[in-house]
Amino acid sequence: MSWKLSAVAAKERVEAALEARDEDPFWDANIVLTGFEIDPEEPDTWRLDAYLEDAPGTGQRRAVLALFGDNQPELEEEELPETDWVTESQRGVKPITAGRFYVHTPDHAPSDAAGIRNFCIPAAQAFGTGHHETTWGCLVMLDRMEQQGLSPQSTADIGTGTGLLAFGALHLWPETIATASDIDPVCEPAVIGNAEGNGIAMGSGKGTLTMLVADGMDDPALQSAAPFDLLIANILAAPLIDMAQDFAGAVVPGGDILLSGLLTTQEADVTKAYRDAGCVLHDRLTAGDWSILWLKQNSST
Repeated sequence: MSWKLSAVAAKERVEAALEARDEDPFWDANIVLTGFEIDPEEPDTWRLDAYLEDAPGTGQRRAVLALFGDNQPELEEEELPETDWVTESQRGVKPITAGRFYVHTPDHAPSDAAGIRNFCIPAAQAFGTGHHETTWGCLVMLDRMEQQGLSPQSTADIGTGTGLLAFGALHLWPETIATASDIDPVCEPAVIGNAEGNGIAMGSGKGTLTMLVADGMDDPALQSAAPFDLLIANILAAPLIDMAQDFAGAVVPGGDILLSGLLTTQEADVTKAYRDAGCVLHDRLTAGDWSILWLKQNSST
């Protein structure tokens, strides 16, 4: 990729733009977006960068600006060295600590703190570097689950992105059989590459990860691996609600479901959908404007 479009706006507007991209089924996959804080002293000011292989056309500029709705920011255009787009996309992406996990890009060194599990996740096309509040919150909640005695024999990470949450589960529960899936085919090589770089074994047995390209639970291999003891889904509120019955049916009686990708304002609707599917809210946390929910399926359902 050799061109970049940039727009500076409030944090909530950049996050809303990224969410609008995720919800657009016709989004041009050749436009890769990233959003991040520009200056730690001004945490509410973010920049959205759009990377393209060729010089952007009028339609691509309009597509990026349309993510901001009617109040569109100024869009700057820059030509980049042909092989520099990864470095550019990772600029400003700093390491984070989430529970006992330390997540960093290749530009940063791992942590040497005791009891910390390092994960090196390049910022690329697949979502889930740990820096968004939803992914951070899931890692924190997984850590909390383990501390409270949860010990799943099988785990599913639906909408896995980079594979990070599945990796975290495998660290916490080395004997779990992990299955990761995503609707986006670009995630499969990303997960496999990230697994190799982080010492995660691919396979179908205990302590290994299977990666599938699937739309929700609509995949024979995913269905045959179910029911799971723990199901993780860090996606968006609308599909979380739509798939409540599917997810509730994909865990064992009394099993656990970890949901993220929903705003706090959407929490009531998501919780109701899972309550109607036979689940109860066990624990929750918030990260910025986002809710992270730990639910349990009623053992009687």
